[in-house]
Amino acid sequence: MSVSDPEVSVIKMYAAREEIYPRETKGRYASLRWICVWLTQLAFYGMPWMSWNGRQALLFDLAARKFYIFGIVLWPQDFIYLSGLLIISAYLLFLATAIAGRVWCGFACPQTVYTEIFLWIERVIEGKRSARMRLDKQPASFSKIAKKTAKHMAWGGVALWTGFTFVGYFTPIHTLTQEVLNLALGPWELFWILFYAFATYGNAGWLREQVCKYMCPYARFQSSMFDKDSLIISYDQKRGEPRGMPSKHADASAKKLGDCIDCTLCVQVCPVGIDIRDGLQYECIGCAACVDACNTVMDKVGSPRGLIRYTTDNALANNLSIKEVRRRALRPRVLIYTGILLAIVVTFFSALGLRTPLKLDVIRDRGAMGREVEDGMIENVYRLQIMNTAETAHRYQISVAGIESLALATPDIVDLAATETRAVPIRLRVDQGQGAPGSNKISVTLKALDDDGLQVTEHAVFFVPR
Repeated sequence: MSVSDPEVSVIKMYAAREEIYPRETKGRYASLRWICVWLTQLAFYGMPWMSWNGRQALLFDLAARKFYIFGIVLWPQDFIYLSGLLIISAYLLFLATAIAGRVWCGFACPQTVYTEIFLWIERVIEGKRSARMRLDKQPASFSKIAKKTAKHMAWGGVALWTGFTFVGYFTPIHTLTQEVLNLALGPWELFWILFYAFATYGNAGWLREQVCKYMCPYARFQSSMFDKDSLIISYDQKRGEPRGMPSKHADASAKKLGDCIDCTLCVQVCPVGIDIRDGLQYECIGCAACVDACNTVMDKVGSPRGLIRYTTDNALANNLSIKEVRRRALRPRVLIYTGILLAIVVTFFSALGLRTPLKLDVIRDRGAMGREVEDGMIENVYRLQIMNTAETAHRYQISVAGIESLALATPDIVDLAATETRAVPIRLRVDQGQGAPGSNKISVTLKALDDDGLQVTEHAVFFVPR
């Protein structure tokens, strides 16, 4: 049996992509979306250029293994704090989703933000929706090639600047700038600039809604955080159906049409190409472009706004007022998310506030278990790994305890510059006959001479030969 046989049917498992040409819209939510674009991009592009105590304010210096977050310096041992920030961000997203649906996706997600920027560039160069559609249908011509080339060059410029800025969070931005100007970029820096630029160009310029539909996992499990009282973009079917444009000559009493005039503007402005009138769909990113478009139409036809609006399933089903919707927002799911989030935030900042900006590791020299030196004294050798994680230099004094007559045979003062780490070798000695044969527990204390509250103690073992 061949594929050409009339009894054979071919089932396509993947629908071919249809080009989407989002129409520009204006309104409250469009303005809010652009405010989010400006705020997020001013923060992203501007943060690497901010200085704090003479260095970059936000820098994840992987080569030096130091993470600078304004006045805080984190080391690999402090990775738990970065994990805490990620957990807080995740719970904030869960809480926002439970209350207002995919508000993050619609207004602040990088995919949405860069798609909005790239669409604006496209509109400036190629024109409005109808002009772009006509241009794509035209055969190749000088004008078409010139516009397409200009658009992609502009996209490429934004993408490269984005990749450069991204790498500037890991390599000091001023150093990176000099390397670019001198054509002296390292292979990894060049790779990540081009990789991130390519990802931005591809995702925001070509894939667009495909990222939200097929690549983003959040679209798949977001429904588990929704309930009947979550705010979502909804079409009021009771008010809108049946659809149709009323005739000007029809008798008012004979009109049985709903408020929806079936203009399809809500579909034309949708960046993912869905019809919100078909109900909630996982592709909807909650950008509220359809709300602005529908409100504009309602104003023109003289009907009340809100045919498409942010509301809840319970509000639509039971005609709840805005006050009732707000009151039902404080439900168990939201309270649990809020309680967990507050507990994590309090724990995180308490731990951060009580964190001592001094770290000490005592590493015993395993090459020599213990040796007898002059005057019959027993000596053990150690290496102190000291990290001054503060933004100021300190002078520290080393002291030891645990065995009678235990003392340092090396200098007990060490100076460390701001955010410096250093390995300091020390030798400890005890008099003959002191300490039990074998392992003896001791402690090594490091105390700042200019700050009585800055000290740390670590335990070690002193070995006395049998």
